[in-house]
Amino acid sequence: MAFSFQDMVEEARLSARALIDYGEHFFNPTVRLGVTGLSRAGKTVFITALIHGLTRGGRFPVFEAYASGRIARAHLAPQPDDAVPRFAYETHLRALVEERHWPNSTVDISELRLVVDYQRHNGADRTLTLDIVDYPGEWLLDLPLLQKSYEQWSAESLALSREAPRAHLAAGWHAHLATLKPDAREDEQATLTAAKLFTDYLRACREERFAMSLLPPGRFLMPGNLAGSPALTFAPLDVPVGGQAPDGSLWAMMVRRFEAYKDVVVRPFFRDHFARLDRQIVLADALSAFNSGPEALHDLEAALAGILDCFNIGRSTFLTSLFRPRIDRILFAATKADHLHHSSHDRLEAALRRAVTQAVARAENTGAQIDVVALAAVRATREAQVAHGRDKLPSILGTPAAGESAGGEFFDGNTEVATFPGDLPLDPEPLFNGTDAFRGLSTEAAEKSDFRFLRFRPPKLAREGDDEPALPHIRLDRALQFLIGDKLS
Repeated sequence: MAFSFQDMVEEARLSARALIDYGEHFFNPTVRLGVTGLSRAGKTVFITALIHGLTRGGRFPVFEAYASGRIARAHLAPQPDDAVPRFAYETHLRALVEERHWPNSTVDISELRLVVDYQRHNGADRTLTLDIVDYPGEWLLDLPLLQKSYEQWSAESLALSREAPRAHLAAGWHAHLATLKPDAREDEQATLTAAKLFTDYLRACREERFAMSLLPPGRFLMPGNLAGSPALTFAPLDVPVGGQAPDGSLWAMMVRRFEAYKDVVVRPFFRDHFARLDRQIVLADALSAFNSGPEALHDLEAALAGILDCFNIGRSTFLTSLFRPRIDRILFAATKADHLHHSSHDRLEAALRRAVTQAVARAENTGAQIDVVALAAVRATREAQVAHGRDKLPSILGTPAAGESAGGEFFDGNTEVATFPGDLPLDPEPLFNGTDAFRGLSTEAAEKSDFRFLRFRPPKLAREGDDEPALPHIRLDRALQFLIGDKLS
């Protein structure tokens, strides 16, 4: 779409905000770290574990500034942005340590400020302010809508919904769509029905069995205080991409509400939060895609490519800091590495690296650094060798969440079990190019799936004195070293 006057106004606003931020950060060095990921990726757990580890003495041997003792202390400071909710760190920590259940998923933006007092390599004492911004990855996938017309978005959404396994899930919405005439008079009830059925389709795609990732508009699944508003009451129509909606038509009504969604939801998020980030970690639940099947894996690949395309990446310089900040480091993290034996961690990392290969290739020569890691911000399992006939299988020990099942057995949430989740392939390429398709929950029963990764409860931790125990993790320190290690040198 053409660069509009509204786009120029937004660019001017972004530059003005960048100047203000630069002035504030000149005397108080600050890094704004964005933490995002798609549904069930573990954003809340990652932030809670990061803060707890830095403030309460975690074990971070790879995080050089911490391991060498150059970090004197890290402490929470008051929330900096008056219009943004504070990340509920204390509540989430209590859920993990005392109640042993995973915190609720991210449904809105939140923020927390962490102040790190440290010593540089030359001996000088310094302070770094880390503003951690938590936001749903589904919101990120809305940003491309800013460059699309309603007709383009409708065509893309309909084409995607007609592919397997989405076509079956979209049957009810498609049936209603066939009754709508875009040129007919605008109809509130028909629009409400279409929006509900479209949202039901998106929600079904997100269920564990199918684990689809590419599900814009993101606010349809997490509407918050906009639930029921016209800005969230629209749906795709089968209209020509280059067509023009007649005045007063159902088509024109949908166009108006689509544009309202961009104005009310997408642009404010981009302007006030996303465009101000310096560093970014994107968490991905690749194991859920393996559970579901090849379609979910390809959908995750497309979603991650769409996410990377949203970032304004490149080497941060004086001029970019003044007028348009760039994200100069992005870390893609495959979460729940504790659901695999350590012998498969490299394979999980290789699978995620393959999923972002095409997206990263488009970001070459920008000066930004992009890396991939397999991690578990809170490790819920231990490792063991389990005898199976004459063989010993590399297995994991943990407490499956209540209602989880394997091999026809259902777990009560209190019993620890040993499980062999299956080996990921050494070479992930065949999984992506279709030459070695695997069976998942979207097409097979659980007992016939090639991979079956259970959900485990957080670990039972022993206290030492009055302080909370350290949260066990896998490679959280490596993530910290990549994201902020250079800022503490």
